[in-house]
Amino acid sequence: MSFPIERPRRLRRTETWRRMVRETTLAVDDLIVPLFVVPGRETQHAVGSMPGVFQMSVDRIVRECEELHGLGIPAVILFGVPSDEAKNPQGTEAYNPDGLVPQAVRAIKAAVPDLLVWADVCMCEYTSHGHCGLLTDSGEVDNDATLELLARAAVVYARAGADAVAPSDMMDGRVEAIRDALDEAGLPHVPIVSYAAKYASAFYGPFREAAHSAPAFGDRKAYQMDPANALEALREVELDLQEGADIVMVKPAGPYLDVIRRVKDTFGVPTAAYQVSGEYALIKAAARQGWVDERRIVMESLLGIKRAGADMILTYFGKDVARWLREG
Repeated sequence: MSFPIERPRRLRRTETWRRMVRETTLAVDDLIVPLFVVPGRETQHAVGSMPGVFQMSVDRIVRECEELHGLGIPAVILFGVPSDEAKNPQGTEAYNPDGLVPQAVRAIKAAVPDLLVWADVCMCEYTSHGHCGLLTDSGEVDNDATLELLARAAVVYARAGADAVAPSDMMDGRVEAIRDALDEAGLPHVPIVSYAAKYASAFYGPFREAAHSAPAFGDRKAYQMDPANALEALREVELDLQEGADIVMVKPAGPYLDVIRRVKDTFGVPTAAYQVSGEYALIKAAARQGWVDERRIVMESLLGIKRAGADMILTYFGKDVARWLREG
């Protein structure tokens, strides 16, 4: 058939028709909001490169989580931001049972038990050198020595009440190490959300300001993925699933929609995507200049991530999106 019999515009004429034939939908249940925990009480610091995002003390985080839960958001993910004085080459605050993340997990679960709390598992926020693991004498990240510390941190967070642990370090074998440690600790019910395909991206700049996690020297290209590679991402995902990952993640989201699609089509498992700090900051900056409509471009970008195959999206726009979805 051809024109004039085929007229696709017939089903675009009104909003009701468009809603009825819409192939992809975005819901509040798709959203996970990242939060940054800092020491102190009644403390809130704005992140300059991320307007609307704050570092917050535990008491403030609890109030934020109560608000997010009230908007219907199902989950948050926590990043600890200790003081510089608390950092050392071994990143001991990452697995301190009384550290920032365990404190926040316990407080949130006491106040909002139905909200899922994910705990990011990495060393970069806690090490004085800013890399994601222990260093060798030559300054390289020691993959195998780091696994024990990542596993120790995951157990600490799970014992505090975290509903999931999310290793973001990109060390080989870390999912298996964490799964074994959780099982041995009597925590086999705690899922692992693996940052399975995490790229060495230029889009992380604002996050490193928020988390105080920029490397003191060099970069992370030796352990995070090359942006040129997609087949390698499938191999990384496959390995993490074999080691016991329950959910796999692609990070960043926007520049890697093709990877999200390949992961979903190949494995068919729950797939998360992280709309990262650089994506957030670019949209915010353009909106402040009046160059784009913030609400429309945010919703379009998130729909694109869903359309690519993501089942859930980590996004700093979560609170705004939840409100917009309520408004319709």
